[in-house]
Amino acid sequence: MISAAQVLFDLDGTLIDPAGAITGGIGHALEVHGIEDPGPASLNALVGPGLAHGLASIPGVEPELIPALIDTYRTHYLERGMALARVYPGITELLTALAAAGVPVAVATSKPTSLARLLIDQQGLAPLLGGVYGAPEAESAAATEGKEAIVAAALAGEGMDPATTVMVGDRRFDLTGASANGLRSIGVRWGFAPPGELEAAGADAIVHDAHELAALLLPATTRTKAGTLTTETQTGTTTGAAR
Repeated sequence: MISAAQVLFDLDGTLIDPAGAITGGIGHALEVHGIEDPGPASLNALVGPGLAHGLASIPGVEPELIPALIDTYRTHYLERGMALARVYPGITELLTALAAAGVPVAVATSKPTSLARLLIDQQGLAPLLGGVYGAPEAESAAATEGKEAIVAAALAGEGMDPATTVMVGDRRFDLTGASANGLRSIGVRWGFAPPGELEAAGADAIVHDAHELAALLLPATTRTKAGTLTTETQTGTTTGAAR
């Protein structure tokens, strides 16, 4: 178990499965603006970092084109993509158990805050989460900004102590953002990290499903009160010394 008085969660790839909404939307935007699709692996790699930063890494995307690409992507995502998203199995039960245990939780995401809140509301998770902290509404303004500032804003906004807060996420951006702010981190396997990324980024533990995550965050007496989390679990793989 990793003792956590508070928990910060990433959103896409951690709490919610975008189910192709992000990659499909980016592919659509690239096609509309005459940019060659870089392929599934490259598109999957764009789930996690800020959108402007990710788009800048695609061959053929010039800086002056990024705002138009983001506008096209955002329109497609709101009209079609968001409806495809689903909460990952066991996440609602885990958040319910954390609430029952009195553990404050919040979201730190590279999505713009307003869009993240809309997605959270649509998925019915708002009553189980505290504050939502995301990228600037003008996403092109965050082209070179990592997740460190977003995590810092969440800690300050929620009054969380870094020494007793854990960051949970699926990409290295979550883990390095945590480390830069003095947090421990848990990497989740069900998201978008390529093989070896979570280990290289220094995750304190890595888990494969919500049951393993619950085993790290919650005492056994609490886990047995939370729906599908009643089954016997195995703890996640610890990759570093507890801090």
